Amino acid sequence: MRNLETLRQPLEDKVVTISRASGSLTFPANFVAVCAMNPCPCGYYGDERKECTCSPSSVQRYQKRISGPIMDRMAPCAHCMSDIHLQVRRVPYEKPASLDGGESSAVIRGRVETARRIQAARFAGLGKAGMLVNGDMGPAEVQQFCSTDEAGRNLLRAGAYHRVLKPTRTIADLTGEEAIRTEHLAEALQYRPRGGVG
Repeated sequence: MRNLETLRQPLEDKVVTISRASGSLTFPANFVAVCAMNPCPCGYYGDERKECTCSPSSVQRYQKRISGPIMDRMAPCAHCMSDIHLQVRRVPYEKPASLDGGESSAVIRGRVETARRIQAARFAGLGKAGMLVNGDMGPAEVQQFCSTDEAGRNLLRAGAYHRVLKPTRTIADLTGEEAIRTEHLAEALQYRPRGGVG
């Protein structure tokens, strides 16, 4: 857990500072944090096939082992800094073993590379160092580049405005769309937290 605490500064400031008696050095540290944890001590809270054996209080204690400041930056909470939160369910062995292909990694990589080029071109004229992708946008850029129609605005009233719009802009970029459509917003809303232990 102590190692996780060291991520607080780089997650918030996008820099790492190393301090020694002789002085300190600061390095750039703009990274994507991909984190995973079990939902409870037994690992089956919310599982569709096996019942969780933990009490509600033990589930809450387990989830609170990560400090509040770290949870604020990464965890499934209503006001978290995470733009995307996914609950990954267990998949039976037979299901992936029977899948017939699907999109290849090369096809997906090509779509991502195209979306990254679109984003780089979008931000090139702003003159803001370090703004390369949609995730780097602040409120002013979200306002400028993430306009929605009336149906989209109705959907947004239920969500964290800027946290929803940045992944929505990326979804539109991945489909090659200049305008954000309601279906892009609906997909991004699916990646929002559903709430914790109740």
